[in-house]
Amino acid sequence: MGLSDNSKGVILAVASSAFIGSSFILKKKGLKRAGASGTRAGVGGYTYLLEPLWWAGMITMIIGEVANFVAYVYAPAVLVTPLGALSIIVSACLAHFMLKERIQKMGIVGCVSCIVGSVVIVIHAPQEHTPISVQEIWTLATQPAFLIYVATTLSIVLALVLYFEPRYGQTNILVYLGICSLMGSLTVVSIKAIGIAIKLTLDGISQIAYPQTWFFLTVASICVITQLNYLNKALDTFNAAIVSPVYYVMFTTLTIIASVIMFKDWSGQNVSSIASEICGFITVLSGTIILHATREQEPPPPVGTVTWYVSSDSMKSPEDEHLITLRSSEYYEP
Repeated sequence: MGLSDNSKGVILAVASSAFIGSSFILKKKGLKRAGASGTRAGVGGYTYLLEPLWWAGMITMIIGEVANFVAYVYAPAVLVTPLGALSIIVSACLAHFMLKERIQKMGIVGCVSCIVGSVVIVIHAPQEHTPISVQEIWTLATQPAFLIYVATTLSIVLALVLYFEPRYGQTNILVYLGICSLMGSLTVVSIKAIGIAIKLTLDGISQIAYPQTWFFLTVASICVITQLNYLNKALDTFNAAIVSPVYYVMFTTLTIIASVIMFKDWSGQNVSSIASEICGFITVLSGTIILHATREQEPPPPVGTVTWYVSSDSMKSPEDEHLITLRSSEYYEP
């Protein structure tokens, strides 16, 4: 007896989460190795492109994304999307054992809150109308409400890149992941258009001649490259066990917002569903704040420590000397 479509979708979604969660760790280890021998990605370096382990993580992520895409063919989004939260658990567990990145108890609470809140949002998210052609998606994408969303998104991304990244990129995880998530919400729209074009073309209704198809392909390529660039910077700068859940939460939230604006699904929502979504957003926000506040900090180097070796015999080893140590920063001038 064969598997049902929903069962196939669940299996693919779970496999996708395992691959994507593992890819975070592989890429993180690759970035660490590349940073040890060259310029770190967090400060603009690209030596990670020569690191095989980083490419292994990239290939693993691509496999996971393909599995996730195919899962939507067999099962509804309400079933598949919440399973993406499993990638958070996978990456956190692997980071604990492979990267020695400890999660504090409150960090675990924050992670659980993010997962619960995201699941609530997705379950109660409005059902979107599935377009039947690239032209229909183009009509939806050029409606005033969505054009305002696109303009706002691009403005925020430019502000983050030009102003906030140079000042706060190395200390605030929301800068890099904000860029990734905002661009990701536009990627979803473009990828959906490309998927419909491919499906229609395979069914004998070619969409290749339409300029909208190539426009969406170009937008998707630019957005994906931008996402990968800033995701690498986030992974190189911050704890992988924190990057994964925060990125998932922000990406899922902004994708739902973009979908609601573009496909106008709020009109079909009842009060109960809207209230549930608001509660989910509050839960996600709380979890994100907890995760960010309890992330593992690198121990700062000691400041103002000066040591003298005092002896009349210059041939003695340091172990034989009398040591005088000053710990106060008042005696240290950089």
